Amino acid sequence: MASVGCLTMFLKWRLFCGLPRQMGLLVLLLHVVNMVGGQIRYSIPEEMKKGSVIGNVAQDLGLDLKRLRSGRARIVTGENVHYTELKTDKGILVVNERIDREELCGDVTPCSFSFEVILENPMELHRVTVEVLDINDHAPVFPNRDKAIRFEVSESAAMGVRFPLQSAEDLDVDQNALQDYILSPNDNFVLKQHMNPDGSKYVEMVLQKPLDREQRPHLSLKLIAVDGGAPQRSGTVNIDVTVLDANDNIPVFNQSVYKASVVENTMKGTSIIRVNATDADSGSNGLISYSLSKMKGSAADIFSIDENIGMISVSGLIDFEKERKYEVRVAAKDQGGLIGTSKVIIDVLDVNDNAPVINVMSFSSPLSEDAPPGTTIAILNVKDADSENNGQIKCSIDGKLPFKIESSLTNYYNLVSDQQFDRESVPEYNITITATDFGSPPLFSSTKLNLKISDVNDNAPLFDKNSYFAYIIENNSPGLSIFTVTARDSDWNQNARISYLLEDTQVSGSPVSSYVSLNSETGILSAVRSFDYEQIKQLQLVVKAQDGGSPPLSSNVTVKILIQDQNDNPPQVLYPVQTGGSVVAEMVPRSADVGYLVTKVVAVDVDSGQNAWLSYKLQKATDRALFEVGLQNGEIRTIRQVTDKDAVKQRLTVIVEDNGQPSRSATVIVNVAVADSFPEVLSEFTDFTQDKEYNDNLTFYLVLALAVVSFLFITCLVVILSVKIYRWRQSRIMCHSNLPVIPYYPPRYSDTLGTGTLQHVYNYEVCRTTDSRKSDCKFGRAGSQNVLIMDPSSTATMQRIQSEKNILDEPHSPLEVS
Repeated sequence: MASVGCLTMFLKWRLFCGLPRQMGLLVLLLHVVNMVGGQIRYSIPEEMKKGSVIGNVAQDLGLDLKRLRSGRARIVTGENVHYTELKTDKGILVVNERIDREELCGDVTPCSFSFEVILENPMELHRVTVEVLDINDHAPVFPNRDKAIRFEVSESAAMGVRFPLQSAEDLDVDQNALQDYILSPNDNFVLKQHMNPDGSKYVEMVLQKPLDREQRPHLSLKLIAVDGGAPQRSGTVNIDVTVLDANDNIPVFNQSVYKASVVENTMKGTSIIRVNATDADSGSNGLISYSLSKMKGSAADIFSIDENIGMISVSGLIDFEKERKYEVRVAAKDQGGLIGTSKVIIDVLDVNDNAPVINVMSFSSPLSEDAPPGTTIAILNVKDADSENNGQIKCSIDGKLPFKIESSLTNYYNLVSDQQFDRESVPEYNITITATDFGSPPLFSSTKLNLKISDVNDNAPLFDKNSYFAYIIENNSPGLSIFTVTARDSDWNQNARISYLLEDTQVSGSPVSSYVSLNSETGILSAVRSFDYEQIKQLQLVVKAQDGGSPPLSSNVTVKILIQDQNDNPPQVLYPVQTGGSVVAEMVPRSADVGYLVTKVVAVDVDSGQNAWLSYKLQKATDRALFEVGLQNGEIRTIRQVTDKDAVKQRLTVIVEDNGQPSRSATVIVNVAVADSFPEVLSEFTDFTQDKEYNDNLTFYLVLALAVVSFLFITCLVVILSVKIYRWRQSRIMCHSNLPVIPYYPPRYSDTLGTGTLQHVYNYEVCRTTDSRKSDCKFGRAGSQNVLIMDPSSTATMQRIQSEKNILDEPHSPLEVS
C-alpha cells in the first residue's frame, strides 16, 4: 500500500473526529503503510475491538500465504507484541487486545510500537511498526479536583499580580489534548495562559482590578480546562480567594530558570541545586517558604525541597532509561500569601548500569553436517538500555569454534557457520555468545546454545581387516557357523545400520551360495553343506557390507575359508596289487645276502599332513626271522642269509598305518618264492594256488600260452620301435634301459583335483632282465625285485611257467608278469 502525505492523514483524522465513533473507526481502518527496506508501518486508532484488521502483511510484504505457512511466520521481540496477532492463514495482522494509547505511550507522540515478523526456510526478518492514533477518550483532570484552590490575596495587591494555578492533565495528545483554560467571569481577575518548552500549557490568574476586602472578602471562581476533541471534553476546579490585608510584595527569585544535572542512581538525600527568592516586605510578610509546584508524572516522588533554605535534593530513584530530563517548578511563598515562581531543569546523566540483553529469536538445531559454510544457525536480538558508548554493543563467541557473528538489522545479529562440519569428529557444539557494551567498566551478558549436528551418510562401512581367514574341519554338519565378519560405520542411526551381503562368485563352477550362507544382520558365515577336504581345500568369497543410508555406501572384504583335513581315509596299497585272478610272488634267490631288497610295498593316503604319514609293519610272516619291513619306506629286505632249509613259499602280511588320531590302516599280503630257478618254484606251485587242481590239458594250454606270448612280444616290440622316436620326450619317466617297458596304472586311483598325496596319475612300471638281481621295478623312483604271477588254474600256471622259461632262455629278455 503506497504511503500518503501528511495532508491526507490530517484530513482522515479530522473526518474521524467529525463522524460518529462507529463511522470513525471504519474510516481509520484505511491505514497507511510504509514499506521501505523490509519495514512496514501501519496507523490505527486506539481502543479498536479485538480482531479488528490492522493490515494485510502478506500483501504488503509481497508474500503469498503458502510462504507464510511454510516459513512458520510469527511475531517476535518487542514488549507490546501481545497487542497484535498474525493470522498466517489469511496473511493479516489483527488486534489481539485493547490498545490504550495513553497506557502505552503516555504523552509521547507519535505513539507507536514495533515488532519483527520472522520467517524460516530461508530465514527472513521484517520489522512492523504500528502507530496508535489518539481518540478523545479522556477529559482534562485537575489534581485534587475535589479540593478548591485557595488563595489569600492582600487587598493592597498591585495590579498585575500573578497567581499560578494548577495545570490540568489530559492523557490525550495533539488535538484531543488540553487546548484552553476558561476562568469564570469576574471583575478582579483575568486568566493568562503560557506555554512550556515541552508544549504543555500552564495558567496564571492575574489581578486586573484591586480587591476591596470590605466589599468582597471572599471570591469563589471556577477554572475550566477544555480539550480540542469532538465532542469536546472539560474539567473544572474551584478557586477560593480570601482577601487579606495589605501585603503588596511577592517573593522574587534571582533566576527565572535554574539548570542542574544529576547522575542516575544517585543516592537519596543528595543535594542537587539551591534556589533563592527574596521578598521586599518586612516582618512576617517577608518570611518565605519554598515548595515544589504540583509536578507531572513521577517527578513528585523523585525530588524534594527544603522549605526554609530552598535546597532541592533527591528523594527517589533516578533512572536515566525511564526519564532523561526533569522540569520542576519552584514556588516561594511569603507569609502574606504572595507567591513567586521559577523553573528548575534537571538533566539526568547516564551511567553504565544495564548489561546487554540477548534474546534468541530463532535457532536451527539439529543442523545437517553437510550444511555449507555461511549457513545461518541462529538470529539474536541484543539490546542495551543505556545510551551512547554505554549502549554500544559488540558480540563475540567464546573459544575457537567454527562460527562467526554477523550484524544484520539494528540490534540483530546472525550466528553463521564458518566451515564444514563433520559429525563423526564433533557431534555437537556448546556455543557461548557474549555481548559486551563499551561502558567503563564494560558490562556483559552471555547465552549458551547447544547445537547438535545431524548425520548424513558420508562414511562407508569399514571392516577391521583387509581380508579374513577362517578354518573349518571337513565332514562338518550343514548349518555350522564358520566365522563372523564385522564392519563398523562411523555414521549414526539408519546411516550406520549395516547389512552383510554375499557377492555372487563361483567356486569350482558352482555359486558360492551353495557352499556357505551369510546372515545379513549378524555377519555370521555358516556352512550350507558338508565339506570334503579331498575335493576342495579352500573357498574364497567376497562379503559386502552395506549401510542403510540413501544412497547406501558399501565396502568389500575377501574371506578365505580353509578346509582342514580329518583322518577319514585309510591308506591305499598301490603295490603289490591284490587281485583275485592271479597270485603275485616275489622271487628271492637262495644266494641272496643280508639286506637283499625283496620288494617294496607302495601305499598312499589321500589325507594330508600327519594323517597321510604312513608307517609299515610286518604283521605276520611264514618266517619272521628271514624278512623285515622298513618302517618309513615299506621296503621288504632279508635280515639274514637265505639257506637251503628255508621254505620256497613264504607268505608275508604287511600292515600300513597312517599317523591320524585315531589311525587308519590297510593290510597287504606279499607272496615270496625262495628259489634259484623256476623248477623249484613249480615244485611248490600247488601251495600257491589255493584249492585249484591241474587241468588234464596242461600241455595244450602251455603250448598255446607260449605261442600267444611270443606273438604279443613280437607285436609289442615292433610297436615300441615304431613310436620310440615320437615318444622320446617321455623317456625320462620310463626305464632307462633299452628294454621294453610295460606301465602299470593302479585301478581307479588318480587324484584329478590335485588334493591327495599323489599329485598326478601314478604310473607303475616294471622292467626286468634275465638276472633277477639286475631287474628294475619302478613305482615313481621306487625299486622292486623279481615278480612271479601265478594263475589260480593249474593249466594257465603251467603255460605261463613254460612261457617264462622260454623267455628266460633269451638273453636280456624282459619278464612280463600278468
